[in-house]
Amino acid sequence: MKIAQVTPLYEAVPPRLYGGTERVVAHLTDALVDLGHDVTLFASADARTRARLVPVRDQAMRLDPAPLKSDLAAHMSQLAEVLDRADRFDVIHFHTDMVHFPFFEGWADKTVTTLHGRLDLKDLAPVYDRWSEFGLVSISDDQRRPLPHANWRATVHHGMPGDLYRFSPRSQGYLAFLGRISPEKRPDRAIEIATRLNKPLKIAAKVDAADRVYWETVIEPLVRGNPLVEFVGEIGDAEKSAFLGGAEALLFPIDWPEPFGLVMIEAMACGTPVVAFACGSTPEIIEDGATGFLVSTMEEAVAAAARAHRLDREAIRARFDLRFSATAMARRYLDVYADLLAQRPFAAPMRSIEEERSFAALA
Repeated sequence: MKIAQVTPLYEAVPPRLYGGTERVVAHLTDALVDLGHDVTLFASADARTRARLVPVRDQAMRLDPAPLKSDLAAHMSQLAEVLDRADRFDVIHFHTDMVHFPFFEGWADKTVTTLHGRLDLKDLAPVYDRWSEFGLVSISDDQRRPLPHANWRATVHHGMPGDLYRFSPRSQGYLAFLGRISPEKRPDRAIEIATRLNKPLKIAAKVDAADRVYWETVIEPLVRGNPLVEFVGEIGDAEKSAFLGGAEALLFPIDWPEPFGLVMIEAMACGTPVVAFACGSTPEIIEDGATGFLVSTMEEAVAAAARAHRLDREAIRARFDLRFSATAMARRYLDVYADLLAQRPFAAPMRSIEEERSFAALA
């Protein structure tokens, strides 16, 4: 298939540091190429990909030092580049929420849109009602709950390359928190769990400008002067194997409808169990008592973190390989693409790679 992948422009593909959506797009794109498909990635110029790259901005937006930037203008320029080439693709796969809907009304039957964020916002339902011809993919079944009547085509859980992070057969005895400092991620709960267990806690997280006050008034005072807590700061893929692999457990004490939670499968790839509050996607990702524990209260979280070291780290890694590899994710998306093509009126049968080469030689 000839497939376009259209990513947000906030982070590089894959991100240099924190970033979920662009990281998933990177893994999916490379996996589709490895499976023999012709993939074009529309992204910023600092992307690293095995696909054909169409650079639509000189660099990703968040780490761009320019003081004044317009994310809307950048994404409109990106969509214009995709629209100019729309007839070249069998499938155009958007990861940009709904911003492309007005531009691609004439091409809706060849698009797939994966929604990566929370969907319980006031203004979303009218948009998905208005442009109901666009087929949607959720990243967890729970993510769909605010929009049950939207045009859902499938749920595809995230995946990542099996060799990206190293398996660690034993921990170094500390607990870990990885992600973003924000009220809904509840790093305060992670600090309380570690403190009640008298266990070291390492926090590797970014602090967005929007969460700076929360960091300064709530979390930093809990970190400062606490000998058990080490704030590492923001880390990238190169540091995650050691950080997650050395942890006795990853704490995922969220307090919001998490659409997926990529860090959970990153921990599982290292063999590290996850202690997660049963909220949003977590019951779909964590197998309670096997790859971690699902909890509902702080008392349950403390007890679960205390016994997480008893779980079989090799079995956790095996469950990751079975359920959350990048290849498994790509194959599930290929099923979605095939269903889309099958529903297209007067759809021609897809040519094999060998037939494509012969056709190109004749042309």
